[in-house]
Amino acid sequence: HATVRSGTVSVQETVRAQVDPQQRLRVARSHTAAHMLHWALRKVLGPETVQAGSLVETERVRFDFSSLGGVHEEQQAKVESLVNGRIRTADEVRTATMKLDEAKQAGAMALFGEKYGQQVRVVTIGDYSKELCGGTHLAHTGSIGTFRIITESAVAAGTRRIEAVVGEAAEECSRHESHLLREAARRLSRP
Repeated sequence: HATVRSGTVSVQETVRAQVDPQQRLRVARSHTAAHMLHWALRKVLGPETVQAGSLVETERVRFDFSSLGGVHEEQQAKVESLVNGRIRTADEVRTATMKLDEAKQAGAMALFGEKYGQQVRVVTIGDYSKELCGGTHLAHTGSIGTFRIITESAVAAGTRRIEAVVGEAAEECSRHESHLLREAARRLSRP
């Protein structure tokens, strides 16, 4: 997206682009959280659980993954707890560029069906997540703030979807749920 602040823009004209640092930070929170979600799902559901697609937006993650059954409420709570535990630990997020064979030998996960060149970027979070990825990430997990799972559903046979929020959106979700509970308690306590 671009905003022309004055004048007009023509085809083949040179322009100066600038990244909005706050927008980039919000996307980086979600993207790093998506990698952590993948790790937590594999830890809770098993190593056969692999990413089948994702959408990373400001403060929102949609993550599709392989799974024969639904993710039960207690499993969702465990996944959320694992991610938030690593956020509180503020694990370092490192990136390195290396040859594809080196990355695979180092244990980096690659997404099935993706095409990779000879040189790849590896994103490592703490000592538990290592994936090939070209996206924007945080310097440490603590900058995510909070992670909340909002929904879990089926999208196709053998494919599930988790939608989650991070940062301020996760805090707002908690405040809203708290308000609803207080309001319900107030109404139920009336004679």
